[in-house]
Amino acid sequence: MSRLRTGVIGVGRIGSQHARLLADTPDGELVGVFDISEERGNEIASEYGTRHFESAGELCDAVDAVVIAVPTSSHHEVGMTAVEAGCHMMIEKPLASTLMEADLLVDAAESHELVLGVGHIERFNGAIRASEPYLDDPRFIESLRLAPFQPRGTDVTVILDLMIHDIDLVLGLVRCPVAEVQAVGVPVLTQMTDIANAHLVFSNGAVADITASRVADVTIRRLRLFQHSGFISLDLAKREGSYQRARSNGEVEGLAEVDTRLGDVLESVSLHGDGQEALRLELEGFLRAINGDPSACVTGRDGRAALEVAERISRAVEGAADVPLKTA
Repeated sequence: MSRLRTGVIGVGRIGSQHARLLADTPDGELVGVFDISEERGNEIASEYGTRHFESAGELCDAVDAVVIAVPTSSHHEVGMTAVEAGCHMMIEKPLASTLMEADLLVDAAESHELVLGVGHIERFNGAIRASEPYLDDPRFIESLRLAPFQPRGTDVTVILDLMIHDIDLVLGLVRCPVAEVQAVGVPVLTQMTDIANAHLVFSNGAVADITASRVADVTIRRLRLFQHSGFISLDLAKREGSYQRARSNGEVEGLAEVDTRLGDVLESVSLHGDGQEALRLELEGFLRAINGDPSACVTGRDGRAALEVAERISRAVEGAADVPLKTA
C-alpha cells in the first residue's frame, strides 16, 4: 500500500478523532487540517504535529484524500471542493442533507474516478463484526438508539442525526429493497423531529422496527435480529451480545411439558468485540479502497441508499403529523 497524503476538514469532536488516527497510521501522512474556527484548527494541528490550512480548497489541493467532518448542511459544498481538487474523500454520515445533493456527490466522484466513502461507523462495531458468522437471513429486526440531548447535530432531524446509523445497518443485513415505510416522529426540544419510530417492510417479507431519540435521559444502542435459527441480541454501546440458537436444528420435542425451560430449547453463544477501534478500522478501509485493495469501506452508493430510506421515513413522519387525531 502506498503512503497517502491525508487531511481532515472540520476538527470538532469527531473530526479531531480522525486527525488523531490519521496522524498515527503507517499507511498515510497527515498533511494538515482545516476548520472554520482558526483557533480550533491551530489547536488540533499543534496537537498532532501538522498544519492548519487557510481554506478547505487549499487543503484539498495539498493532499490525496480528506475526511470531511463538517455539519451535514455543508457536506455537499465541501465534498464538491474535494472533487474539483481530484481528492478522494470520506464524508461523515449522512452523506448529504438531501438525496439530490447525495446524487450530485456520487456522480461527481464516479465521473472523476475518486473514492467516496461514508462514515457509517457502526458497520465496524465489534459486536456487529462478532455476529457476522451467525447471520442467517434475519426476518425481523428491532433497533433502539437513545441519546441525551446535545446541540451538536441539531441542524438535521434525529432521522439523519442518529437513526441513519441503524438504517444503514438494517439495509446491509436484509439486502433487498424497502417496499413499505410507516413512521411517526415528534419535535421535543428543537424545531425538527427529535424522536422517531419507523416500521420498514422489505420486498422479501422481512420487517424492521427502528426507534431513535436524542431527548433521552440514558444512552442505549441495541439491536436484535430474529431468524429461523434463533435470535441475536447486541449491545452496540458495550460492543457485546449473544446468539440464542435452537438446539437440534430447531426440532425440539416435549415443548408441552410444564418443566421445559428456555435453556432446554436454546443454546447461548456469547459475542464479544475484539477490542479494535471502529473508527480506526473505518479509516483503514477507506485508505485500502483508495489503493484498490479489498476493503469494507462504506461506499457513496451505500450512503445514498441509507439517505433515500431516511427521506422516505421523513416523508412518512410528515404525513403522519398531518393526520388529525380522532377524539371520542
